[in-house]
Amino acid sequence: MEERLQKVLAQAGVASRREAEKYITAGRVKVNGKVVRELGTKVDERAYIQVDGKPVKREHKVYLLFYKPRGVVTTMKDPEGRRTVADYVRDVPERVFPVGRLDYNTEGLLLLTNDGDLAQAMMHPSHGVNKTYEVTVPGIVPEAKLDQLRLGVPLEDGMTAPAVVQLAQYDHDKNLTHFTVTIHEGRNRQVRRMCDYIGFPVRTLKRVKMGSLTLKGLGRGRCRDLDPDEVKALKKACGLHD
Repeated sequence: MEERLQKVLAQAGVASRREAEKYITAGRVKVNGKVVRELGTKVDERAYIQVDGKPVKREHKVYLLFYKPRGVVTTMKDPEGRRTVADYVRDVPERVFPVGRLDYNTEGLLLLTNDGDLAQAMMHPSHGVNKTYEVTVPGIVPEAKLDQLRLGVPLEDGMTAPAVVQLAQYDHDKNLTHFTVTIHEGRNRQVRRMCDYIGFPVRTLKRVKMGSLTLKGLGRGRCRDLDPDEVKALKKACGLHD
């Protein structure tokens, strides 16, 4: 995947993008041994880049799909000594970080990356990447209550956007309702708070889809690399174009 030269220099910590542009136009940057002065120049991961004759050490972008187990904190460190997502990626040489959060008692799909641009874009409310959750609550939830979620409910931080809610099963023997909720907002503990509002607090919660990504074939506590097409689709959904 190709990226603009000034962006690559900025990501490598050489300079800000604006300063990197000055380096390029001043003829201080070489790509594969040739001076490059055009700001629109794009380079791939194999390009050998030098600034003032010194090689630029480039950061390899990593995109990991992680199945977070319940009882794991979505941080890289925890002062209370609880398990964190960092415990599952110790063998990854790059410093990755989680995009968004899943609370301690929620399991499911989590993206880990060192691509700050993608992480920022995914978290921005205007881009609204869809996230789907499997929800189990005690009791038999009337359709009228699910309709409230579909229309949006008032929370302390404002009205929620309409959600896509699909009833999966009424388990009358265990007095449980199973359904899925798809939202595009990223508020803290949003699905739990939505269910609290309609009077049916969550018993179990699992994120099973984010954008076009799913947990298919991935075991709990495991992670895998995204393939280039998945990365491209995710960037497109966030409005990123290299």
